[in-house]
Amino acid sequence: MLNIKKNRFYYILLSIFVILCDQLTKYIIKINHTSLIKNDLLFLSIDYVKNYGAAFNILSGSRIFLSTISMTITLLLIYFILYKKNLTKLDLFSYSFILAGTLGNGIDRITKGYVIDFINLNFIDFPVFNIADISINIGFIFIIYGLIKNKR
Repeated sequence: MLNIKKNRFYYILLSIFVILCDQLTKYIIKINHTSLIKNDLLFLSIDYVKNYGAAFNILSGSRIFLSTISMTITLLLIYFILYKKNLTKLDLFSYSFILAGTLGNGIDRITKGYVIDFINLNFIDFPVFNIADISINIGFIFIIYGLIKNKR
């Protein structure tokens, strides 16, 4: 049992690495946004958006509710990663990426009252997003892949 927890701790470390990347990029954008904003980088540009809601700015102004949801999901995911039996590696990767994104945006929401979004795609009209959002989407893509793979 101890070996299982030790092996699963590596998935928590993956989450921590993604959170650090997310927080570092948000910090860099926050302190340099005047010089970086609207710089085109091939398919994307750097923007600086304070998002007071969740995805697509829904529930804007619901800081306490969104922070509570974020912390609840964080605790559940940590529990699943460390203690839930019969999880595949794909499940663990999925949960790790969702955990990283949830906690990355949760840290912003709790400490600042908003989430910093800065990646703006030039080739499509899409909301501005950040590394934590990408991480959550990677996690959900892994979950969908696992569901499709298991139905075959």
